[in-house]
Amino acid sequence: MEPRISVLLPYRDVAETIDEALSSVLAEREVPIEVIAIDDASRDASAAKVAAFRDPRVVMVRGEGAGIVRALQLGITHARAPFLARMDGDDVSLPGRFAAQLDALERDARLAVIGGRVDAFPDHVVQDGMRRYVAWMNALVSPEEHARDLFVEAPLCHPSVTIRRDALEQVGGYRDTEWAEDYDLWMRLDAAGWSFAKIDRDVLRWREREGRLTFSDPRYSHERHRALKARFLAPKLARLARGRALTCWGAGPTGRRFARALEQEGARFSRFVDIDPRKIGRIARGAPIVGPDVIDRARELIVVSVGAAGARALIRAELTSRGWIEGDEFVCAA
Repeated sequence: MEPRISVLLPYRDVAETIDEALSSVLAEREVPIEVIAIDDASRDASAAKVAAFRDPRVVMVRGEGAGIVRALQLGITHARAPFLARMDGDDVSLPGRFAAQLDALERDARLAVIGGRVDAFPDHVVQDGMRRYVAWMNALVSPEEHARDLFVEAPLCHPSVTIRRDALEQVGGYRDTEWAEDYDLWMRLDAAGWSFAKIDRDVLRWREREGRLTFSDPRYSHERHRALKARFLAPKLARLARGRALTCWGAGPTGRRFARALEQEGARFSRFVDIDPRKIGRIARGAPIVGPDVIDRARELIVVSVGAAGARALIRAELTSRGWIEGDEFVCAA
């Protein structure tokens, strides 16, 4: 039977966890799948452990040790299915994940990517910052929620998703570029008009570990994330502006850093908004800081860019209560 989903599983030196990871994927029996297991030049027994499964659904591919993007690109050339799922060699896929994700994609042609809630583990390794990020990400379920917060942070856990293959190919597949390959892909898909969503339940146990690339690789730094967001947000703001001036609600470090990133893309704020009376009347990046009482829906397009816990939600609620329309008259970014 031809597979409906090709699971892309690149791995390197994960001998301690690959058995559990691969077993959790192969437990899927509701949907025809194949697993494209790409050995990205492991130096341990990982490849031998994959070979030991002797399951006809597993396709073993030898990579070059050139990193995850090259491994994924190679895996796709071996994949036969119209939908491509992601999996890592140290995570655990939960029962029913692939059937639920396939059903969601087949029911909604707008969706390029379907994820699901994730559970970060083990508890003794997961830091508070990761817990906050996972809680925020898990709270985004609908396409509207993903679109609303796309420029705040990456809204999907990459190894939890299943992707429509023709959408991936439309935007040029994975790119080996100056920032995170998954967030770059979400941005390009959004720019092409595609939507994202999640299954409203846990689909993956996401293993946290010391030494993860997100801690050490500069492509995953806060600075690179801001640059990526600015690259894709600037043209969106230009389309939305319709003669309105660009205003940043947030004159603190988060707003100023985002302003700097947008300036690199040719977008400049005419003024900043803040509720701190000590800031009002001052200058931020050459623009005046004003209070929220003077903002004007007819004249301004607002970017909400704040870092204080809970501040974004309060500002969103305040603007909405005044009749401002999110996605047209204001957007949130960080």
